[in-house]
Amino acid sequence: MSLYAIGDFHLAFSRPEMTMERLSKRWENYVQRIDENYRKLIGPEDTCVITGDHSWGRNLNECGPDLDFIASLPGRKILLRGNHDAFWPVKKTQALNRMFEGRLEFLQNNFYTYEDYALVGTKGYCYEGKDSIEHYIKIMQRELERLLISFNAAKDAGYTKFIVFLHYPPTSMDETESPFTKMAEVFGAEQVIYSHSHGHLRYDDSIKGEFHGITYRLVSSDYLQFQPVRIL
Repeated sequence: MSLYAIGDFHLAFSRPEMTMERLSKRWENYVQRIDENYRKLIGPEDTCVITGDHSWGRNLNECGPDLDFIASLPGRKILLRGNHDAFWPVKKTQALNRMFEGRLEFLQNNFYTYEDYALVGTKGYCYEGKDSIEHYIKIMQRELERLLISFNAAKDAGYTKFIVFLHYPPTSMDETESPFTKMAEVFGAEQVIYSHSHGHLRYDDSIKGEFHGITYRLVSSDYLQFQPVRIL
């Protein structure tokens, strides 16, 4: 049994005009590459956390083929919300878990387990210069509250070992710490896994490697060349 992670599938079976292949050659045949690489690495006994931006669908109906594709992949699949996941309002998390029971698990305001680890997470947020400081602070605080709910639920259940999953990088550009990294330190998390950053100019937006005793990993699919990375 192994734990893997990868993010940003950006599937578009119902919206082919949104395929990521339109953006750069790096994304050429990305769906086929994800499928082949995933199946080479991950078996039915393994777990993979997919860190958001699953589908370009604008609602659950349009996302259906994309989610079916993910569900068809081997092993246990735990999904995190990304900024493009329009099918997934936070209030619908429990409904999604019921709807996809036995096929997919949705991580938001809850936690999952892998061996003696609690897998906690939320979408997160960082400042990218696209919104006002006031809006950034508002969204960041909301996401911090959601991450705290996840941590506390796991702690109340008796877990003391944590791995954090975020969609957004844990810090804004040129920062080495943030409220998200500080919360990870307070709870003694061993790893923080994140995605969202695409292209060579964005891969170094946030922390990679060890910082204050925590290992930070970027798992955007294009950064990983569409190959899941083993976390444990």
